[in-house]
Amino acid sequence: MSLVIASIDIDAPRQDVWDHIMDPAKMRSWVTIVDRIERVDPGPIRRGFRMSQTMCLRGVHFKVHWTLEELDAPRYARWEGSGPARSKAITENRLSERDGRTHFDYRNDFRTPFGLLGAAASKVIVGGIPEKEANASLRRLREILEIRA
Repeated sequence: MSLVIASIDIDAPRQDVWDHIMDPAKMRSWVTIVDRIERVDPGPIRRGFRMSQTMCLRGVHFKVHWTLEELDAPRYARWEGSGPARSKAITENRLSERDGRTHFDYRNDFRTPFGLLGAAASKVIVGGIPEKEANASLRRLREILEIRA
């Protein structure tokens, strides 16, 4: 298991932050490891909504198929993903208002296949990269949204 937790305060209304992070067409603009969006369900974001992404980490491209399992707009979203070799991920986005700003708590729980052996191999291969990328993504999001405001 690899758990990544990151947070940031953004000087933009919560609804604006929510609209940006939940729009699949905008994910490449702020999520640093998203290479391209492959497939997106038609219609509005809703529980059961699905999308597929190609991501790139340390030069390795891989696909992840996501399903939106929980939704409490504009406060909370939980995506469950399946990736290569039966890997799994759960990503949670929580938005709250704090001192007139939007506080964004991000959490990603990634589970590699093959138990402890897979987890050990993942640590050797990716090290602290996911946490660095999560923080870089949140900083990029803040830059985009604060410039627009």
